[in-house]
Amino acid sequence: MPDSPISDETLARLKREREEADALYNQALTALDRAVPPVVAAPPRVDEEQVQAIDSLSAIGVADPLVSLSGWRRRVAGFVWRLVGPMLQQQQQFNRAVADHLARNMAAEREARLAFERALTALAAFHLHLIGYLQQITLFVESKDREAVATVHRYLSDGVSALADELAKRWESMLARDQRYEARVSALAAGQADIRTVIASLQQASHALKREMERVLASTGAGGAGLQPSTGGATPAAAPAATMAAGGLEAYKYVGFEDLFRGPEEEIRARLCDYLPRFEGASDVLDIGCGRGEFLQLLAARGVKARGIDLNHEMVEACRSHGLDVVEGDAVAYLGALPDGALGGLFAAQVVEHLEPDHLIRLLDVAVSKLRPGAHIVLETINPACWAAFFDSYIRDLTHVRPVHPDTLKYLLQVSGFQDVEIQFRAPYPPIARLQPIAIPAVSANAPTDAWTQADLAETFNANVDKLNARLFTHRDYAAVATRL
Repeated sequence: MPDSPISDETLARLKREREEADALYNQALTALDRAVPPVVAAPPRVDEEQVQAIDSLSAIGVADPLVSLSGWRRRVAGFVWRLVGPMLQQQQQFNRAVADHLARNMAAEREARLAFERALTALAAFHLHLIGYLQQITLFVESKDREAVATVHRYLSDGVSALADELAKRWESMLARDQRYEARVSALAAGQADIRTVIASLQQASHALKREMERVLASTGAGGAGLQPSTGGATPAAAPAATMAAGGLEAYKYVGFEDLFRGPEEEIRARLCDYLPRFEGASDVLDIGCGRGEFLQLLAARGVKARGIDLNHEMVEACRSHGLDVVEGDAVAYLGALPDGALGGLFAAQVVEHLEPDHLIRLLDVAVSKLRPGAHIVLETINPACWAAFFDSYIRDLTHVRPVHPDTLKYLLQVSGFQDVEIQFRAPYPPIARLQPIAIPAVSANAPTDAWTQADLAETFNANVDKLNARLFTHRDYAAVATRL
């Protein structure tokens, strides 16, 4: 199990930080709760008991005494009024001013008292609501945390348990499978050396028997014309005419066909470079159907001694103009004239599709005896499993006899005595030229049914695109590579 990305020290530190934050929060909440202002009694009301009486008394006026008197009384009253009248009038004005002042201040005091009482009530209510709100926040956060932790724990627990069970089952299955595989490999490896030795000896005996039968038949005149190899480059009588199609056309026309449809020589050389490691250090390599000599030039540049053979006279002349060692003739006849083990490698690019089945089988049977032990044979041809290559390249060339499936060529090499047969697919079709998939829309869990239907249709469409691409647009060529034991 991999180490947890969160260490125990980190978890302990996070727990301490959470506890400290909770303590600080509780302290602040307690301080806020204690900060509720004490109940403050309203200030005593101003004594208004005498205000009305004062107001009434201030309204009493001072009458002029001269109005109702006459004679000496009027003269005495007038003298006295002139002495005290101004003071009485001033006192009356003072009384009225005091009464008016008291009345206005009493109204302002009543408004201030009411405002003060409303402010105290509102402050107390706000404080209580604030305390309640903060307490609810604590419960809300804790409940959300508990729910989230429980949900995550549940899914993680279920997922981890299921994954652990599945991994355990797979691990046990893999262990058992590996044990069986190792046992089989050990058994195969133990018998492989003996099998190779027996096969090699049987092949040698088979080829010796074939040669003896051909010699006997030739000496008795039975089928000699068809089986006796020709040293002059002529096609054996039994070889189907289709094998000579490349030479049957006017030679110069087929050279032009190669130039137009096979591609420039530089391009072909670049494609054939991948085969050079198979012939590294070899000698006496034969290039069957060498054409314009591209592979022979590559071998010469690597210091590998090689010779080519081709049916087309113009191709042969073109190769010779480049200083290449090329003969004109049939490959089966040429190989038949060679001593056993004369070749250190055999190469044929875009040749086997020109041969009738009997001629191809004969070519492989002869080649296996002419190659030295450990020598390689490389046969490149069009891949008929790629329909685009079949319809675009194969049927274009009139000299093609029949396509050869990769499985068929591999089987023919194996039954002819070659070992370690490998099929290498080449020239992949450009991805941009293949059928293109469509983008699958992202669909959320709560998306409507139509969205899910569109996503399913897109997935089905892309699956069909993959199937068609696997048939139509895969690798245009393949090479069968094998070894002579």
